[in-house]
Amino acid sequence: MKHDSVRAVDPAIADLLDQETHRQASQLEMIASENFASPAVIDTMASTFTNKYAEGLPGKRYYGGCEIVDQAEELARDRAKELYGAEHANVQPHSGAQANQAVFLAFLEPGDRILGMDLSHGGHLTHGSRVNSSGTYFEPHFYGVRESDGRIDYDAVRAKALEVRPKMVIAGASAYPRIIDFAAFREIADEVGARLLVDMAHISGLVATGVHPSPVPYADAVTTTTHKTLRGPRGGLILCREEDAKAIDKGVFPGTQGGPLMHVIASKAVAFLEALQPGFRAYQERVVENAKELGNALLARDFHLVSGGTDNHLLLVDLRPSHPDVSGKDAEHALEVAGITMNKNTVPGETRSPFVTSGLRIGTPALTTRGMGPEEMHRIGEWIARVLSAPTDEQILQRTRAEVEELCGHFPLYAGDVATTV
Repeated sequence: MKHDSVRAVDPAIADLLDQETHRQASQLEMIASENFASPAVIDTMASTFTNKYAEGLPGKRYYGGCEIVDQAEELARDRAKELYGAEHANVQPHSGAQANQAVFLAFLEPGDRILGMDLSHGGHLTHGSRVNSSGTYFEPHFYGVRESDGRIDYDAVRAKALEVRPKMVIAGASAYPRIIDFAAFREIADEVGARLLVDMAHISGLVATGVHPSPVPYADAVTTTTHKTLRGPRGGLILCREEDAKAIDKGVFPGTQGGPLMHVIASKAVAFLEALQPGFRAYQERVVENAKELGNALLARDFHLVSGGTDNHLLLVDLRPSHPDVSGKDAEHALEVAGITMNKNTVPGETRSPFVTSGLRIGTPALTTRGMGPEEMHRIGEWIARVLSAPTDEQILQRTRAEVEELCGHFPLYAGDVATTV
């Protein structure tokens, strides 16, 4: 990607853009929440839509001159509803976190009890963590996974819900590698008279194509980011029933946001259209296949996978059984030096601090976007094992990095519209 217009004004930023593009192209991007948006998605974000203020909703703006951006937002809303089979869509949230915040404002009062997945067991900050507004303005309670198999125990979730009687149950995770049973969560929420919020940010692309069951028929509100597996711009989305549309829309504006980012909303519309194409399901299927193949490669090298494997786009590795002296922080650093980017992550029964951790979260969406497949996953599994067997051996790290860069050269980033051809 060229940055000539930026270079003419700000060479320092242009150089950083070039460096970041090179970093992405020459390394293996395996952070489960990251992906490569298509050139069309990126071009739309860098458009004159960024100049337009448009507080309010299409046809009900607080500014003039919105007749064109109204059409763009309507396209985004209509395509989102078609993609997920939803009655109503709000495409204005700036992020998944703000989408969640808007739902809280729409459905809860300050101090109400919420029941979400524990952060150390794979949940998200916005599901009740004490360091987040969700755990500050509401009374948070948590469920987790069984340490024996790393899976959600729905009987335990039900027991916890009956104990605390939350006003809202939150399903969804940021580091859970298995299918989530949304029907079970609906039954639990109904039994205690709670609203059900599903945060499907990580699995949104899988849900859009039927590769993962949809929460839309079961939830009162569904939130998601528009990047990650969905492969769009960074942003958020809320889906709900028509009966809750007014409350949700009000929760977004004026509840939690001012002017929407019209260039990002138009870019979301492009991403939704890409996701509606037949090839997008094949892409999501390959994402899951690659995750399973990578998991098999790691299992063959004696790594411990939380839950024993994966049903989706990510793997959660507990390093303690195989590499007791290597923390998640150490592993993340060593792998990055070797050209493999992933993130440290807490694991069930965590014994280290959240800044150090005992695990790694590994994802396959970005590598799959580049066209990599099972053969590459097995090579990558070999490299991960090699690096973590000697995480401070500079020779091994540099030899691996050279091999990584060679592999990346066979799968060039943005050499053609990779995000719509794979």
